[in-house]
Parts: sequence; C-alpha cells; structure tokens
Amino acid sequence: MKKSGIQITRHGCLYETEPAYVTDQPLFLNSAIRATTELGPHELLKLLKQIEKDLGRTKGIRYGPRPIDLDILFYGASEINSEDLTVPHERMWERPFVVAPLIDLLGSSIDTDTAASWHSLTKYNGGLFELWEKLGGESSIGKNGMRRVLPIGNSIWDWSKKTHVMGVLNVTPDSFSDGGKFHEVEAAVSQVKLLISEGADIIDIGAQSTRPFASKLSPNEEIQRLIPVLDAIVQIPEMEGKLLSVDTFYAEVASEAVKRGAHIVNDVSGGKLDPEILRVVAELGVPYVVMHMRGNPSTMQSDKNLHYDDVCKEVASELYDQVREAELSGIPLWRIIIDPGIGFSKKLEQNLEILMGLSSIRRELGRNSFAASHAPILLGPSRKRFLGEICGRSDPVERDPATIAAVTAGILGGANIIRVHNAKGSLDAAKVCDAILKQREKSLF
Repeated sequence: MKKSGIQITRHGCLYETEPAYVTDQPLFLNSAIRATTELGPHELLKLLKQIEKDLGRTKGIRYGPRPIDLDILFYGASEINSEDLTVPHERMWERPFVVAPLIDLLGSSIDTDTAASWHSLTKYNGGLFELWEKLGGESSIGKNGMRRVLPIGNSIWDWSKKTHVMGVLNVTPDSFSDGGKFHEVEAAVSQVKLLISEGADIIDIGAQSTRPFASKLSPNEEIQRLIPVLDAIVQIPEMEGKLLSVDTFYAEVASEAVKRGAHIVNDVSGGKLDPEILRVVAELGVPYVVMHMRGNPSTMQSDKNLHYDDVCKEVASELYDQVREAELSGIPLWRIIIDPGIGFSKKLEQNLEILMGLSSIRRELGRNSFAASHAPILLGPSRKRFLGEICGRSDPVERDPATIAAVTAGILGGANIIRVHNAKGSLDAAKVCDAILKQREKSLF
C-alpha cells in the first residue's frame, strides 16, 4: 500500500483468531489500519485486489483459506452501495475480529469529524463503542479464540499468557550494576546460560552504558564491543526457543545485530537519539521497544528533565508522541512494546508513581489510541538507584530483593515483561503474580 502512495497513519493491534464460517482451516491473523489516499473508493478497491493477487491469492472457497484478504471498512464519511463495493463493510457488524482492531484505531476522545462519522454509520446511539460491547468488548480478548499477538520472526508471540522475564547482559566495562564482568565472550556466554537456567525468556544485550553521565560510544565502537558476544550467544543450544534483544539507540547497531540473530530492538531513547533507527527498524520488521526518557544519559537527571506536574500523565503523553513517530516511520503498532523508563529522567518519588500507575498510563494512552493502550509494557526497575535509596543499599548487587518487590508491584499493575539482572527470584515473583491475576480474573466471573 505504501508503495502505491497510500499513507498509513495508524495501526490496530494484531489478533490471532479462530476461523469463522469455514472452520476447518488454520488460525487467522486480523488487524486494521487507518490511511489517507487520493484514490477514489473503487480505485482503492481495485488496488487492494491487485495487492491480494500479487501476494498469491487465487479464487477459492468463500471464507476458506487465503494468504491475504483486504477489505475497505470505511471510506471517510461516505456510504457506498454499488455492485462490487459496500461501505461500511456489510458484515463487519457481526465480526468481533473486525471490530476489535477497528476500535484500536480510535481513542476514547472522538478527535475528528471522520471518526465521528464512523460512529454515526453504525446506527447505534453509542456508535462503535456500543457495537463493540454488544460483541463482547474487552472481556472477550483472550477468550472465544481471539488473542492479541506480536509477530517475531516466523512465530507469533502471545505475551498475555504469562509475565515474561528479560535477563540483562551488559557487555560494558562501566555499567552501573555489573560493569566489566561480562564484556569477555566466555564470561558473557556463561552469564547467558545462567540467566536461561534461572528462567529468562529473553536475553537483552547492551554494549553501551546508559547510566547517568556515561560516556557515549560511536556506533562502530558499540558494534565492535557487541558483535563477538552476540555471535557466540546465538550459537549456544540454550538459546533454542528463547528471544534475543539488542539494547541500542543506534540504527547501525540495530541493523547489524538483527542481521546476526537479534529478534528485538530495545531503544532507551524511543528514536530520539538517532531518528534513523525508526526507518531501519521498520525495514527490519522486528519488534521495537519504545522507552520514555527525557534528554540523554548525560542530561536526563537535570532539574528541567526531572520536572513533572503529573508524571504518569506526562510520561503517557510523551510515549504516545514517540509511538506516533514510530508508526509514521513504518513500524506497525502491533510490533511496538512500551517502557515507561524507570530510573531514566525520574527521581525516587516519580519512579514509585510509575510503579503504582501503569494502569493510569494505559488509560492516558487510550485517550489517543486504544491500540497503544493495549501494547505490551516492559518494566525495568532492576537494581536501580531509587531502590538503593529506599533500602539503604549502596551496592547495586544487594538490591535484588528490592527489585523483586518492585517487579511484583509492576506485574500486578499491568507489566507484561520484566527486565532484571537476577532472573531466578524475579521469575518466582512473576509466577506468584500471574497466579494472583488468574485467580482475580476467575473471581470476576
């Protein structure tokens, strides 16, 4: 679509769903996008049908297996009834797998006349929101064969099944927590094996320290430090079935790491320190962690960057701006993971507010984009200074019990991935939290 001049402006989440009508076929993937085009509705339909053909779709059983199916749900405020096109799409009202990603394209505030027209075309007083509730609403996600998923390589990741543990591997001589311990290949490989044996699902490798006032490496220096370790890690059998993340804000480093086996790009700057990274990640087609940080590691703890009137509201607003930039650069929202940036341009009280306020961050995101409010949340409080201040622990390694308390609060508040240096204790905490959340869910029905 982009190659044909269609400007995609917003994405829904990606849903894995049971097949409808003809049920003896594989699971489907469904989403929706919002876009602008100079094409008329029938010209647009013709283009979409050509894209289907180019992607291998042939005539077959109606509702049967097909590689791609593109439909026009709405076209501005128009109602169209012709021999080959009906807008709004005539059967969308009965299909949760269509309405769910359509809702994702909206926010809780109706911000445009076009969005208002979509609501009016449903014929329900409450518009699309009332329709969605009649079809089961948010409570139907995870049930009735419909799950939000994130594509990684050739696999589909359902992050909602459990809390996932991301183990930290710093191959830096100056990391605040474990600097110098793992920058040699043999020591790094040994640490990865330990993290996996302790239950880590994801290994996050960073070759550039982002502690306050850390000296900044060039992309080439970072690559030289990172690649020998990464090349060794992808070869070990323990990595089978595990995910590998690269912690970098450089486009060049991200590209090289993904070419060598990394599955995820984890950018502490959310595209602000190297704007080229957004275009590169879009082309790489990998998940992208958008983290909130003001300034850079040298300036993030300045008085200006530490000033918030409402930290959760402002973090959500600034994260949304970063997500929008990523989307407009070509990264679908269904490949975005958000991180509120514990410890980055926040002081003790603000970190605590975020730990308590993940649900309010989701609500604030939902004012502009329901899809963004449903994105997986990554939380990284591990061994951070604010935990040491609270517990009187100057040595970061002694902050693991405090880290467990922090990730427990985060998981119960809605975090989906926890980034930790010590996987064992945090995994047990995650298992208990998951059991509590499942029990809470049962109690509601």
